[in-house]
Amino acid sequence: MAFHPFRNLGLKLISVVLASALWFTVAGEHDVERTVRVPLEFRNTPPLMEVVGDRPTTVDVRVRGSSAVLSRLDQDEIVAVLDLTTVRVGSKLFNMRAENVRAPFGVDVLQVTPSTISLELERSAKRMLKVVPAVEGEPAPGFAIGTVSSDPAQVEVIGPESHLTDLTSATTEAVMVNGARAAVDDQVTIGVSDSAVRLVADQSAKVRVQIVPAPLEREVTGVPVRSRNLGAGLTARLQPLLVSVTVRGQREALDSMGAATIDAFVDLAGLGPGQYNLRVQFDPTQSFGVSTAEPAVVQVTIK
Repeated sequence: MAFHPFRNLGLKLISVVLASALWFTVAGEHDVERTVRVPLEFRNTPPLMEVVGDRPTTVDVRVRGSSAVLSRLDQDEIVAVLDLTTVRVGSKLFNMRAENVRAPFGVDVLQVTPSTISLELERSAKRMLKVVPAVEGEPAPGFAIGTVSSDPAQVEVIGPESHLTDLTSATTEAVMVNGARAAVDDQVTIGVSDSAVRLVADQSAKVRVQIVPAPLEREVTGVPVRSRNLGAGLTARLQPLLVSVTVRGQREALDSMGAATIDAFVDLAGLGPGQYNLRVQFDPTQSFGVSTAEPAVVQVTIK
């Protein structure tokens, strides 16, 4: 078949023009460098393992590419990834290299800052916590807040072992009782005050706040303050020995109450010789509650 160099001449000329334009466009672009802040993702964390403390959420990445490519670059297209597959409990250092960064075609990763990331890893655990509803506001005059109940009464949480050790309860969104004269019912979200701990499953609670006639108050003087948990071989001197206590309760309970009925104490657990100012504490009872103590703090000398 004979070769005809001028066959489809128009199409050939258009192809040459387009190729030339593309070449001039590419040749006119220069490689530039730019620093972008990108998210840091932690992947493949082993089961029952937690990253604790202040973990970094971003890193700075130095990238290079054509000016056209970088001008169109969206920061969401670049992500730094830290693989935790083989980590163990304790403090660990991880080197951040270009290989840790995923970038689109045409973008070269030159440097990651910081180049080293420190993480503290800890075993995770589960625990059941009592739900203590939050209540805000004051009932109507002549009324007081009575029993507060939650359904469920407990929730299961998960988190680092050290954080669970110090956590005693879960809480809820506040139930408002302003001006209430009867029981208040509300459905509220359950939460945990420690951000490192979370619920195993998101839950809400049905909370009931009983509103009861306000109990009476009475001041009881000459209540003795005793010491508890004094170390072996030590002696303790309290000043003053007697306090005045304001108690609140129903009339029947207050009428029969005396100074000996109230168990006031200071806790000396773990204290050695020295002088301390300690808060007066009271054992809870079903028949009355303690509003205030005067003085609220006593001086304790341990020898």
